[in-house]
Amino acid sequence: MTLHDPISVPRPPLQVIIAAPRGFCAGVDRAIKIVELALERYGKPVYVRHEIVHNKFVVDRLKSLGAIFVEELDEVPDGLPVVFSAHGVPKSVPAEAESRGLSYLDATCPLVSKVHRQAQRMIEAGRHIIFIGHAGHPEVIGTLGQVPFGSITLVETVADVVNLEVPDPTNLAFLTQTTLSVDDTAHIVAALQQRFPEIRGPRGEDICYATSNRQSAVKAIAAKVDKMLVIGAPNSSNSVRLVEVAEREGVPATLIQRATEIDWNWLGTPSSVGITAGASAPEVLVQEVLEALSEHFTLRVEEAEHVPEGLTFKLPRELVA
Repeated sequence: MTLHDPISVPRPPLQVIIAAPRGFCAGVDRAIKIVELALERYGKPVYVRHEIVHNKFVVDRLKSLGAIFVEELDEVPDGLPVVFSAHGVPKSVPAEAESRGLSYLDATCPLVSKVHRQAQRMIEAGRHIIFIGHAGHPEVIGTLGQVPFGSITLVETVADVVNLEVPDPTNLAFLTQTTLSVDDTAHIVAALQQRFPEIRGPRGEDICYATSNRQSAVKAIAAKVDKMLVIGAPNSSNSVRLVEVAEREGVPATLIQRATEIDWNWLGTPSSVGITAGASAPEVLVQEVLEALSEHFTLRVEEAEHVPEGLTFKLPRELVA
């Protein structure tokens, strides 16, 4: 061997457990498909108000196909189609589109639309709504915009409930954002019910199946891993919640958008790592992270057992007719 011969350094072993279910939910899959089909039907460009879902990889791919993302409708030229994001929009947005004669497609997740309908029914029943959610999130903005101003109050924490002022404590109802922490929301609901015993809740669970399932999947593998990598965007509520769930289970966790964001110093040389992905993160990013890990470790990969979700949502009729 000469001084110039490379020395082979053995890679340390690493057990990788991939959470399941993970990644795309039915609402995200539907929203992306709506943009793709709109581009096929109308040609490019197709405008999209706000990120169709909270994932830069997905948004960049749709941009490459001809989608143009804008913040408000006044950025959409007359005569071109526009898609509303999966998070839902206030009633004023489609009203503005109609007043301008814009052709629009609503990619709001059907489970978010369900919350909108529940809000309308509660207002029709004369109740003031307490909405549990994160201020400024597009889904929250969209839901608050479904009902008259002053008829809904946002709370984010149990402390907000303690300080809550309401017009009539005997005539209240509550709803929740669909992408919250299941455990946090349960505490807030319990605080509401303790302070306002007559408060009415929704007919069913507002936190969506995908959010609940992905949080449960993280809990299921948390005791088996030393660190947790959560793939998702920092503005993705359900992805951020997965980091919180892991940390509450005692596992150090970090949010990354791509494999290039792995902090190798933070990761260190654990014996086991868990991987999951938020509901707007595609499976290709999970594979990308596995490839990056394989450059540093000798991997033994295991996928957690789960029951497939198998849920799909119908596409708008104008795109499938």
